[in-house]
Amino acid sequence: MKTQTVSEYNQVIHLCKELFKKKTIDYGTAWRILRLPSITDQIFIKAQRVRSIQEKGNQKVNDPISDEFVGIINYCIMALIQISLQDDDRLELGVEELEPLYDHWANATRSLLENKNHDYGEAWRDMRVSSITDIILMKLYRVKQIEDNQGKTIVSEGVEANYQDMINYAVFCLIKLGHHA
Repeated sequence: MKTQTVSEYNQVIHLCKELFKKKTIDYGTAWRILRLPSITDQIFIKAQRVRSIQEKGNQKVNDPISDEFVGIINYCIMALIQISLQDDDRLELGVEELEPLYDHWANATRSLLENKNHDYGEAWRDMRVSSITDIILMKLYRVKQIEDNQGKTIVSEGVEANYQDMINYAVFCLIKLGHHA
């Protein structure tokens, strides 16, 4: 089971990374202008759209919800890269410089997934996509609160851990929706 999850995770991340690279070629790294709360809000918009469609049972814009989960993953990785480069004020970075940063965060997040899957016994496989969407939204509200508190927490994990959890939950949704092949 573990090997299956890692394989599916890697397939999902590969699809996300390929889109990230293509968009970087098309648009450059314009997203570097965004402050962390702005990236968080972009993730929120995507998660909220998924929930809205789930609740309404239909959609008027034909973009599939799977695209929103890909966006959540890539925006979370952008946020983690922004944190990594907080002392670097360059707006333009090349794909060759971004790719190792993308890989670092994807691999660190996969390791987190493996550790949590060990402890939780892959409980996510029995969850509904709608429940996982709600958890992503809850994580977003946590990040917003931490951001509003200027990053200070008393006992809670920081924003990085929450972004990583959102990546993993979005990967789970894509696996459950069959977008890992």
